[in-house]
Amino acid sequence: MSQDDTDQEFRTERDSLGEMQVPKDAYWGAQTQRAVENFPISGQTFGRRFVRALGVVKKGAAQANKELGMIPEDKADAIVEAADEVIAGEHDDQFPVDVFQTGSGTSSNMNANEVIGNRATEIYGGEIGTREVHPNDHVNFGQSSNDVIPTAMHVAALEALQKDVEPALETLRDALAEKEEEFDDIVKTGRTHLQDATPVRLGQEFGAYRTQVEKGLARVEHVKAHLRELALGGTATGTGLNTHEEFPGLAADYISEETGIQFREADNHFEAQAAHDAMAEAHAALKVAAGSMNKAANDLRLMASGPRNGLGEIEQPENQPGSSIMPGKVNPVVAEAVNQLHKEVVGNDATIEYGAAEGQLDLNLYKPVLAHDFLESAELVANGAEVFAEKFVAKLEANKEHCEEAVEQSMALATALNPQIGYDKASEVAKTALKEGKTIREVVLEKGYLTEEEVDEVIDPEAMTHRGILGDEE
Repeated sequence: MSQDDTDQEFRTERDSLGEMQVPKDAYWGAQTQRAVENFPISGQTFGRRFVRALGVVKKGAAQANKELGMIPEDKADAIVEAADEVIAGEHDDQFPVDVFQTGSGTSSNMNANEVIGNRATEIYGGEIGTREVHPNDHVNFGQSSNDVIPTAMHVAALEALQKDVEPALETLRDALAEKEEEFDDIVKTGRTHLQDATPVRLGQEFGAYRTQVEKGLARVEHVKAHLRELALGGTATGTGLNTHEEFPGLAADYISEETGIQFREADNHFEAQAAHDAMAEAHAALKVAAGSMNKAANDLRLMASGPRNGLGEIEQPENQPGSSIMPGKVNPVVAEAVNQLHKEVVGNDATIEYGAAEGQLDLNLYKPVLAHDFLESAELVANGAEVFAEKFVAKLEANKEHCEEAVEQSMALATALNPQIGYDKASEVAKTALKEGKTIREVVLEKGYLTEEEVDEVIDPEAMTHRGILGDEE
């Protein structure tokens, strides 16, 4: 035991199992302390988004119960004030429970009840630990961990999507759109199977990345509908025992008012507590968005490979030295970070998909890890998109001259000859050009298949980036 431990002052708190020693200045109580001691597993605790959501739910519940006359007005007001402090982040250090805990998240619900109850007791004029505002009878009135935690999950998830993920993806979309326009006149070698293919414009490739992100935003918007449903009001099993008939809808209205996001009572409380399909669906949209970023990052790394012995089609930003042994080396470090976050999100998706499907009878018991992994993915995608846009995509430069030189040497230019001389002769031209180290233009002229004027019309790399058949008479 350290000196800090021996010098720590404690107070005695009680729950249904008896007395517990709790740090004197902590707002949490006996049940939280038991959880701290029972689950020294990962050292990971819930972050800002989820703690805020717990405060939002407890505030909305207190407001609804006050309006319905279920708890005294003065105690409800104290709960609301204490919950506001939790929402604002003033007590984040008072939520010490490990993510890996009871599957219902009861420990985190009681952590919120105790912190808000003790702080509300202070506001009410009492002393911490006296339970003048009771964690169960007042803060948790008409609620159960089984409906509070999934409600907080949806509130936190939807806030993360709407306030973090969507703005970040919009930033990335806009950065890609700028490069799409900037690079529209740069013709380069297209590649399929990593082999030379018909020419494309660099702007067209960036347009593909921009479209991926746009479609990702549409997917995120689509999945928000089911996250708007709140389990609150179902209490233990979904029946709504011990809560007022009007409580679910009224609490959802207050939560909507607090967040600025429209929430509503769940269509079916039994489904909302026993299964978490909405979380799996929403996370799938995050996974796809991360995959879109990964695709762009991979491509840009390849196009920036070199600078002398790779593709060298674009010049990457010099974010930092790339090697501790090779002087002057610069690596695509930001793109590599995007690659890594994608793998983390894919792993989280496996956890969420599996956990969401593992409900047993009337309760899903994977709530804490579902919440944690979802919010981690949302943070990774949001922060990753911002960094990728601002520190990599926006700073890319095109090597136009190199792109044009490479296109002229491409065997794939022979594709444009098909309508004029046929596939077999075009194939012969390509193979001869490759064997003799000549261009397609040179070989087709040597063989006399086309005149110089016809070759100029047919082998036009820029024209080949548009739909149509080259060399046709009008």
